[in-house]
Amino acid sequence: MILSTLGRYFFKRYIVTTFWFLIGIFALIFIIDFSELASRMSALPHYTVSGALLMTTFRIPTILQQTVPFVALFSAMAALISLNRRYELVVTRAAGISVWQFLRPFVLGAFLVGVLAVVALNPLAAWGTKRAEALEAEWGSSRSAQSNSIPWLRQIYDGTDTIIGARSVQNGGTELINVTVIHFDPQGTIILRQDAKSAKLEDGYWLLKGVTESGNGRLPRRLETVQLRTNLKADFVQERLAKADSIQFFDLPHKIDVARSFGFSTDAMETQLHSLLSLPLLLVAMTLIAACVSLKFSRFNQSRSVILGGILSGFVLYVVTVLVKAFGSSGIVPPFVAAWLPVVVAMALGSTILLHQEDG
Repeated sequence: MILSTLGRYFFKRYIVTTFWFLIGIFALIFIIDFSELASRMSALPHYTVSGALLMTTFRIPTILQQTVPFVALFSAMAALISLNRRYELVVTRAAGISVWQFLRPFVLGAFLVGVLAVVALNPLAAWGTKRAEALEAEWGSSRSAQSNSIPWLRQIYDGTDTIIGARSVQNGGTELINVTVIHFDPQGTIILRQDAKSAKLEDGYWLLKGVTESGNGRLPRRLETVQLRTNLKADFVQERLAKADSIQFFDLPHKIDVARSFGFSTDAMETQLHSLLSLPLLLVAMTLIAACVSLKFSRFNQSRSVILGGILSGFVLYVVTVLVKAFGSSGIVPPFVAAWLPVVVAMALGSTILLHQEDG
């Protein structure tokens, strides 16, 4: 069926519908995100309209990949309802082709869209996020798009205990913005504080720029650069500060191995990896849900309650997927179970409902 003329026609209809949905969502995200950026960052010293347009472009893939499951749901519903209204599915059924046969092109299309989202959109989103953060830092913003909490690191080098904090992180944690470094003596008393505009982890030291030093009993002094000796390695810092959803798909297996070697929890990264691996099947589940509410023939007006039920079902599936993913990231549920269980259950329910509707 998939390679037949009718199968290719259905496949093309689904892909074209998905493409136009993506274009529409892209435009909507661009307008909304640009407006939000302009209102939030227009007061920054180095803000420009062209820069805001560029940053919005960098941020779009990250936002767009969150909408992919809904794109699959709405595309399948729109394509199937359109085919129904034109009697094309009626003729297909009359020719003796079952629902399981003519749904194969839609399922294949959803699966391929999911694969493209994993291997193309996800790496692009990770790259765009880094570029957007770098551009935001150049504008002088102290906010971080990567972390909602202030990251802190502790190091002990040559008997000196040092705590390093920052308002935001870049490049997986090897570059810090608006840095505070606090030095302690062996008795735990603060002996020196350094405030820097930025810090970059080099080979064996942190390079602080735009530093203001202050200590007990002395006036603050300003320094252009300061080298802070460290025994922290780039891999360690990246695993300590980087968020799982900011790591691209192809880097996740290596990052998981590195995190394990340092003794860090890998639940968040493993959950992210399995979530990306299960994304194509999640889109297949969304397609089955769309089929459950779109295959009933209606020439002029599809039942609004049925369509609304399909949309709500897809939304509930997405919310459950995100919720269980959060449980997996925190270690409450095994990562494999957290990523795959909602998808498998949704596919089983969708198939069961279709069996009941079509085969009694």
